[in-house]
Formats: sequence, structure tokens, C-alpha cells
Amino acid sequence: MHKGFADLPLHYGRAPRWLFNRMVKLAGAISEAIILEYGTATLLEKISDPFWFQAFGCVLGFDW
Repeated sequence: MHKGFADLPLHYGRAPRWLFNRMVKLAGAISEAIILEYGTATLLEKISDPFWFQAFGCVLGFDW
């Protein structure tokens, strides 16, 4: 297991409610697809990786 530190800055703005609701639905669909294809352990491994998690947030639109 690799251990280290990642400095991934966040912005402090807010997403509009309608966009946030879409982001949540998309996150659920992607997570479900990963679980069905690879299993729960793989999803947990992926979301515990800070770079993968940051990229996931970008895919969902949280970098807006």
C-alpha cells in the first residue's frame, strides 16, 4: 500500500441545487456500475485514492 500526502485545493463556492441533484444521480450511477463490474472493494479502493477521487469529482462537475 502506498502512503503519502496529496495537496488538492478545493474552491469554496456552491453548485446550484439543480446541478447538485444531477451530480448526485450521476455519482450513484457510476458507483453502481463500478460495484456491479468490479465489486465493492474496488470502489472503496478507488475512492480512497485522492487523485482518483479528485478526478471523480471533476467528472461529476464538482470542479465548476
